Amino acid sequence: MFTGIVEELGEIAAIEPLRDAARMSIRGKVVTADAGHGDSIAVNGVCLTVVEVDGEVFTADVMKETLDRSCLGALRPGSRANLERAVRADQRLGGHIVQGHVDGTGVLLSREPDEHWEVVRFSLPAELNRYVVEKGSIAVDGVSLTVVGVDGSGFAVSLIPTTLQLTTLGAKQPGDPVNLEVDVIAKHVEKLVGAYGLGGRS
Repeated sequence: MFTGIVEELGEIAAIEPLRDAARMSIRGKVVTADAGHGDSIAVNGVCLTVVEVDGEVFTADVMKETLDRSCLGALRPGSRANLERAVRADQRLGGHIVQGHVDGTGVLLSREPDEHWEVVRFSLPAELNRYVVEKGSIAVDGVSLTVVGVDGSGFAVSLIPTTLQLTTLGAKQPGDPVNLEVDVIAKHVEKLVGAYGLGGRS
């Protein structure tokens, strides 16, 4: 489990295409400091399992399902990536519960700079719209964000200078894809309510 509080901006060191997967090597000084085989590290919001650590570079295998459902397939050597280690039981939950299981992808639609923040709007797949509410949480490329507005085609968030400086969201431009993970609690509530015949979908 993760919190959506990015620990560092890493860099894709190498990508080895495989028949139905890819082996990705990512450079990150902070996340590799105590990483070992089998640990979980979120890369742009996607939970990957460490298979090897070499200095400040860790390697993970990315299966076809992950490549199909996320934007990891668009990364290239030199691309920047948001990195976060799995949260420990004794840590503060600074963001919200993030599983690292991407629900879908969106596209950055617009940026509106202001004096102290920037309002950024993203598209939202229709099947995810019901899980996104104003003042609710959503993970965008692994960054825990608060929704400030939502309609039938997308949602908006306000990004503070720290988020703009320390994550990939500061450099994203209109048309760029992003990974989206909606609030897992909303999905569980929907299934439970549906199971008791109180409406919703199961």
